[in-house]
Amino acid sequence: MDRRPAEKKMRRSGRDPQAFSAHLAQWLATVLPAGAADPDVVVHEGVEANGLSSETVFVDATWTENGRQQAGRFVARVAPAAEDVPVFPEYALQDQYDAMRLVAELTDVPVPRVRWMEPTGEVIGSPFFLMDRVEGVVPPDVLPYNFGGNWLFDASPDEQRRLQDVTVETIAKLHAIPDASSTFGFLTPREGAEGDSLLARNLARTRAWYDFATTDLGRSPLVERGLAWLTANLPETHETVLSWGDSRIGNILYRDFAPVAVLDWEMAAIGPRELDISWMISAHQVFESITTVMAMPGMPHFLREEDAKATYEKVTGIALGDLQWYHVYNGVRWCIVFMRTGARQIHFGEVERPGDIETLMHSRPLLERLLDEVGA
Repeated sequence: MDRRPAEKKMRRSGRDPQAFSAHLAQWLATVLPAGAADPDVVVHEGVEANGLSSETVFVDATWTENGRQQAGRFVARVAPAAEDVPVFPEYALQDQYDAMRLVAELTDVPVPRVRWMEPTGEVIGSPFFLMDRVEGVVPPDVLPYNFGGNWLFDASPDEQRRLQDVTVETIAKLHAIPDASSTFGFLTPREGAEGDSLLARNLARTRAWYDFATTDLGRSPLVERGLAWLTANLPETHETVLSWGDSRIGNILYRDFAPVAVLDWEMAAIGPRELDISWMISAHQVFESITTVMAMPGMPHFLREEDAKATYEKVTGIALGDLQWYHVYNGVRWCIVFMRTGARQIHFGEVERPGDIETLMHSRPLLERLLDEVGA
């Protein structure tokens, strides 16, 4: 019997696509090269199978340039409107744009070419930028790839391992960018007192994010238990690399099990390299914990911590430290993500408001286990 639940689409926006097309065409006329005119825009549905935060909208555009017909296939990354219950309290799209641009200039990590930035929100009601569209396949989030019935689940163990290893290698290339603290200084978390470590500032930003999430749903004893343990057990580290932030396979387009586009830079920061490796592992463990509850086989052989750490050391020559603190940290952050996406589902009438808000957290069993393991 197939135990997979019916596929759902999670609504992210109440934006009118026809108005979006018209406003985008008018704006394109102001940013296209000299000699370009008469842009026409067709907006398609965004990505439904992946991503929980920013709007991702496919855009086809045509225009004339020096008498010739031109065409472009783009993706718009749009900051969600406040009334659509955004996941994060703010969306620094200019920072995302600049991070992608710099990564493309400084590495061979495949990122889409960023085109034009609209930072004011005056065109469509929210800031956005356009980047080139890249063709590839992505491990789905809805339903999660480890539920079965998709290209990654059905791949051979060797193909799955190839994807895993090259993903770790891609993250390692990001971490190898020199002088990250100065090159990507604009990503420094503002929270935390002057002189605090970057890790402390990242934790402070997470705490502020949780406080933002409570405004719609109320407080979570589980998240607060996690934050208390994290604060009391903060590791001492001053290592600084570019942290992609949302470093999971669901944010990568693949061809032949190799990355062709690294996407979703809204959680980018600078800090210890363990942040990214733990987030990649934790994201898979969130999905695995769901399959365990549902008595599904999942993919327990995939993205195991010992394998990811070994590959990272082989590629970089650097042995990662203990990831326990980072796993708890990311377990907390996943719970906050689900607080916000749950609040949005309530807002759009997709689910009823539960009596216990922690039932919205698909990562709850994972964080409970992690906190039990550390004695919190």
